[in-house]
Amino acid sequence: MVASGSGSRLPAYAGGAARAIWIVGAQKVVPDLSTALRRLEDHALPLESARAQVAYGRPSAVNRLLVLNAEPHPGRGTVLLLREAIGF
Repeated sequence: MVASGSGSRLPAYAGGAARAIWIVGAQKVVPDLSTALRRLEDHALPLESARAQVAYGRPSAVNRLLVLNAEPHPGRGTVLLLREAIGF
């Protein structure tokens, strides 16, 4: 799942890039979509909103949401899980 305020990066995630490599902090892995949505709203959005307020003078929002359910092109996507917390 990828959340975005503007949606500008979502096309590449969805399929615009021939190959995609995602580097993800392992703390973001949750068991299901409902838990992911709850984590997004309760944890990540408040932290990103505070960061955006300082950087841009306005809070962030989840205006676009992409759920990657499966990859129709085998080998296109690679996920690297880091044991250290990165991002929100």
